[in-house]
Amino acid sequence: MVSGARLKSGDPTFLGVGLGLRTPHYRTLEQGPVPVDFFEAISETFLRPGGNPRRMLRVVAERFPVALHGVSLSLGSVDPLNSAYLASLSSLVREVNPRLVSDHLCWSGYGGHYAHDLLPLPYTEEALAHVAGRIRQVQDTLGRQILIENVSSYMSFAHSTLQEWEFLSALCEQADCQLLLDVNNIFVSAHNHGFDPQRFIEGVPAKRVAQIHLAGHRERGRLLLDTHDRPVCDGVWALYEATIKRLGPVSTLIEWDADIPPLADVVAEAEKARAIVEKLHGPQNASHGERAESQAHVG
Repeated sequence: MVSGARLKSGDPTFLGVGLGLRTPHYRTLEQGPVPVDFFEAISETFLRPGGNPRRMLRVVAERFPVALHGVSLSLGSVDPLNSAYLASLSSLVREVNPRLVSDHLCWSGYGGHYAHDLLPLPYTEEALAHVAGRIRQVQDTLGRQILIENVSSYMSFAHSTLQEWEFLSALCEQADCQLLLDVNNIFVSAHNHGFDPQRFIEGVPAKRVAQIHLAGHRERGRLLLDTHDRPVCDGVWALYEATIKRLGPVSTLIEWDADIPPLADVVAEAEKARAIVEKLHGPQNASHGERAESQAHVG
């Protein structure tokens, strides 16, 4: 049995604090209540009809709000949008009725070949118009707004004419989309490129930010790498607190995709995010007593 916390926020877009739905946690999820507010599923994992992953997603969606998070739209590519992928995603959206659907501001393929990575764009007016048009096409196909996530990056384009946050702000207006603000990616990119991450936080349109991601990263020489395989570091927690102070409560998700620990360890990270939101803005979700009772069932 899976049970979720009761949401109390008056904002219908606020989902509370959530976790990624990951295969190693399926059995624990079916054994008892889990003290989180929502789950986010990687869209590509669940596109195939039938099978245990799709069944598990339906089980979770019956009891929790669900977000779908994709990695394959390749919105910055000049290849045509993948119509077969969009059809499968549309079918999944109709079945699960997620509260949020997101993908990344990146490109990942050219000429039918895929890099299996989320590659950054040049931040130019030409790229802006191109990506905005593709987002509008996706939104028309799905019949809903989508969220666009900022990616971590390890190189930049000399001919960029906009800062990343300026590009994202203009993109939201031109495409009428929302933002998934990955605070860890901001921290990583700020270190790698030498900008102040607070400028990024101050530069995005608050009204467009519908979700936040938090994750762990690793040091690799002079770079930070976005690896999603460890707890959130102190610097990212501090940046998250500054973000919540400016934006107010925003649906927040802990991403942990490699070296995945027991569910209780990921829940503990989610509780840190909840504590920051409640410190700044008061309780937003289920009472502590309800979460404490649920915590005893998570192992």
